[in-house]
Amino acid sequence: MTVTLAATWRPRGELPRLKRLLPWLRQVYENIVLTLPPISPPGVVETLRELAQDQRLRVVETEQWSHGRYRALAGGLDFPAANIQYADLDRLLRWAETQPQELRQAMSAARQSDCLIFGRTPAAYGSHPQALYQTERLSNRVVSQFLGQPMDVSAGAKAFSYEAAEFLVTHTIPGHPFGVDAEWPILLQRAGFQVDYLEVDGLDWESADRYQERAASSDGQAQAAREYDRNPEHWQARLVVAQEIVEWALASASRSLPPRREISGGRQT
Repeated sequence: MTVTLAATWRPRGELPRLKRLLPWLRQVYENIVLTLPPISPPGVVETLRELAQDQRLRVVETEQWSHGRYRALAGGLDFPAANIQYADLDRLLRWAETQPQELRQAMSAARQSDCLIFGRTPAAYGSHPQALYQTERLSNRVVSQFLGQPMDVSAGAKAFSYEAAEFLVTHTIPGHPFGVDAEWPILLQRAGFQVDYLEVDGLDWESADRYQERAASSDGQAQAAREYDRNPEHWQARLVVAQEIVEWALASASRSLPPRREISGGRQT
């Protein structure tokens, strides 16, 4: 069974690392879809298009960046893979660089699930700034109430069967990039798909890697996290993110859905 990677990427100096890791990623994923903002740093799109000559890598420049996650998932459906992994590319690059074997094992688990949410182990979660740690704890608790078990839904990585991804693209609209952390799993569960959960170490804090040649060390992460927390604007921004996730959790739990289809073994038939 094959897996397509559907990723969003707002470039912040990761291009050299992507070029270095791309051969390895091509071994893990049959195809790769990358969605980018309307305006990217000079040379990024051109380099990606050169790398995409074998058609296994597709580059999509979005007209509105708030549509990036939806467009990535929809783009994944253009390939005949059995499963699609959504990921924030900066997080995925760190995962591939620091925990490659764990990422391979996670993809094996993804092939067995309609919806597999990748959460962070306590160690991975603890590497984040408090501005993220405290606000995401609140939104995670709300979403977990609807899903019926404790989950970290905001780690920027989820995997879907082709049928589950098709359901989401059909029954959702773009424009709320953080809200999908709640919307996607809640709607799938309500539609009868099985929602599973797996904690991993490789989704520790990625932002300390920006404009670096390699993934930051734990000491580098800790220093960057302290600096991040000193800025009150970061706290305000993360509160806005948590609010969007909570609002979409509530909306997704109550919105009308089409009649349920027959479900067999957790998959639509």
